[in-house]
Amino acid sequence: MDRLAGGPLQVTMRRIGILTSGGDASGMNAAIRAVTRTAASMGVAAIGFERGFDGLMTDTWIELNARSVSGIVELGGTILKTARSELFRTEDGRSQAAAVLRHDGVDGLVVIGGNGSQTGGYQLSRMGVPVVGVASTIDNDMYGFDYTIGFDTAVNTAVDAIDRIRDVAESHDRVFVVEVMGRDNGSIALEASLATGADIVLPPELPFSLPAVITRLRDDIMARKKHHVIVIAEGAGRAQDLAAYINANLPVECRATVLGYVQRGGSPTRFDRILASISGEAAVVALSENRSGIIVGMRDGHVVLQDALEAVTRRSPLRPELVKLLGRVSI
Repeated sequence: MDRLAGGPLQVTMRRIGILTSGGDASGMNAAIRAVTRTAASMGVAAIGFERGFDGLMTDTWIELNARSVSGIVELGGTILKTARSELFRTEDGRSQAAAVLRHDGVDGLVVIGGNGSQTGGYQLSRMGVPVVGVASTIDNDMYGFDYTIGFDTAVNTAVDAIDRIRDVAESHDRVFVVEVMGRDNGSIALEASLATGADIVLPPELPFSLPAVITRLRDDIMARKKHHVIVIAEGAGRAQDLAAYINANLPVECRATVLGYVQRGGSPTRFDRILASISGEAAVVALSENRSGIIVGMRDGHVVLQDALEAVTRRSPLRPELVKLLGRVSI
């Protein structure tokens, strides 16, 4: 991992491209704004390819400038739209994309997205296209970074929902199972549970058994605790199935709530707006210094440049200090 270098800029670019790909994340627009305005400050033009790599392959883009990105920093989603492209997974698709960039006179590409998107960016960089990624995924599962764009907003959305559900659980003496996003990474479940004081959290990384859940609930009920909130990541199981199992094995009323895509949308938090802005600027600086095949993000409070191949092929674990904390306070 290499910290962002300082010193004089080596600006040789005339035009850069920007795209957002994969799952949307609140803060993407702030990143688009930062990339565009940083480029403009260097006298570099910017264009935005629409609908991710599909727009790149079909040469579908819009001009971006300091004024066109005004008023988007507070918006969720992405003004460039996003999609997942099957064609780009093929060698022919990537060759087509590289040809479009050459035809359009694009000297460098900024890819804003998660693991799949950054894998695509890395493959383009191996074909000689200067590519710098900006880490953006609500799952916060990209190796080498503490936080990725969109994660903080997603967690805060889950926290708000769980707080409201706890009010209902307490009023009716019910058990609620709340399902949050996270197929392979339970960071949203872990941090939302810590922030709300959830009674049980079930991320995909930590093994659990259904009988053990029942035993824990039964012990709490014997101790006169009458309401519970269980947070489960989608990769660990379905909320409806767990709720049905609890209802079948305990004399309680258990309900399931699936937060789903509500976690992706909405106005980004202050943290995500600033993280996106810092990362977007750093991506343009990196391109101007002839860097490629890297991803920009934050680690230990600093902007860092992570090797793209390492970032997308290594697994990002749950933060061990938070797992340890959870074990101590969830009793």
